[in-house]
Amino acid sequence: MSEAFLSTYEDLKYSGFDILGFIFTIMLSYSQAFYGLKERLQQMYEASEAAAISHSFMEYLTGLGKLDRLDKKDVLLTTAQQELYETKTKEIAAGKPIQYVTGSAWFMGREFCVNDHVLIPRPETEELVEWIVEDVNKRRPILNDQERVLSVLDIGTGSGCIPISLKLALPGAEVTSCDISADALSVARNNASKLQSEICLIQTDFLDASDHNKLGMYDVIVSNPPYIPVSEKDRLDKNVRDFEPGIALFVPDSDALVFYRAIAIFGKEHLSRNGYIYCEMDAAHAQECKTLFEQLGYQDVCIKKDMHGNWRMLRAGGKDESLTS
Repeated sequence: MSEAFLSTYEDLKYSGFDILGFIFTIMLSYSQAFYGLKERLQQMYEASEAAAISHSFMEYLTGLGKLDRLDKKDVLLTTAQQELYETKTKEIAAGKPIQYVTGSAWFMGREFCVNDHVLIPRPETEELVEWIVEDVNKRRPILNDQERVLSVLDIGTGSGCIPISLKLALPGAEVTSCDISADALSVARNNASKLQSEICLIQTDFLDASDHNKLGMYDVIVSNPPYIPVSEKDRLDKNVRDFEPGIALFVPDSDALVFYRAIAIFGKEHLSRNGYIYCEMDAAHAQECKTLFEQLGYQDVCIKKDMHGNWRMLRAGGKDESLTS
């Protein structure tokens, strides 16, 4: 074949045609790729959520934000990008959360690595961390009287978003986090290293009281434990039910408060005199959780609503009167 013919042939092939009879994939532009995915997702999500997911994926695929992609909307995907697009968009269309597809999620302004061994960090949990940091700063003179470093325990590490964020917000604290899952601890260890947050990670079955000897005394105990009764599994959105780790979500129908009870009992021996316990919880069991802690002798027990107006957070403990709000 002549060079002129080959040149023309390559140009045609790149455009998606093959005059020799073979079929080649038409390469998508940034704009076509975005709108193609968005249209597909609108069968599953509201238009705004479909657009948000599509933007997140296109940034992951191209490395470019919205404005940069708009400026280059007619640029074609590379062959590697197109192959990744075709593979990953099938996963997204099947309901896989975008955070698991891209391998990352944002929490308190920082990017955390995530996979299907850990829950996806959520904005409501940011409020829990902010509450703790605010309280600790308010009570710092009392805690300093103890003449030792502030000690924090997080129960149920997951991605490490809670303990890592607390350590970065309270750099002088000693932060420990425990989880039953070795895979989750591996994710958290990676995130701690990436974000330069020195925390201690321990593998333990918290519901096994004999494992508590691995743990010490703490000024702050925090947890976002499993709390969804397993019978409610089918009511969850598909992207949660089918993809997020059940071990971090579900509890027996017979005892939805099993983790809160274990935390409250643990705190009777492992919470310092002026310490507090903080938990994230299901709004449906908020009052029950509050009553449980009160019945076990905790003082200053209160529950707090999240940004959506749902009872989502609990604080309990405190022998002092510095947090009566």
